[in-house]
Amino acid sequence: HVQLVESGGGSVQSGGSLTLSCVGTKSTASADCMGWFRQAPGKEREAVARIAGDGSTTYAESVKGRFTISKDNVKNTLYLQMNGLKPEDTAMYYCAAPAIGDICDTDASRFRYRGQGTQVTVS
Repeated sequence: HVQLVESGGGSVQSGGSLTLSCVGTKSTASADCMGWFRQAPGKEREAVARIAGDGSTTYAESVKGRFTISKDNVKNTLYLQMNGLKPEDTAMYYCAAPAIGDICDTDASRFRYRGQGTQVTVS
């Protein structure tokens, strides 16, 4: 059973920073590919960032230059450093990982496994 647990969300003022963390098990998920997506109330899920096994990263246009995704393979922990936060970044943020054998889609909201989410509120 795959378990992903996010932390680090909170409330910040516009222009502030937060770092989200996600600790995952490796039992069935691909340890090489992980990502973040978010969902605001009444809105569709939105891919935020994804990091592949070779370290390559993809970002949504709306967060490029402000957010940075990274992972610590030893700790099996995924991070999302968020700078220059804007009110439109307010959403529930989810960590996600594909199953082994699944492609490392650029859209993390399509991954098979996801955490319970951590709320980010920017005012």
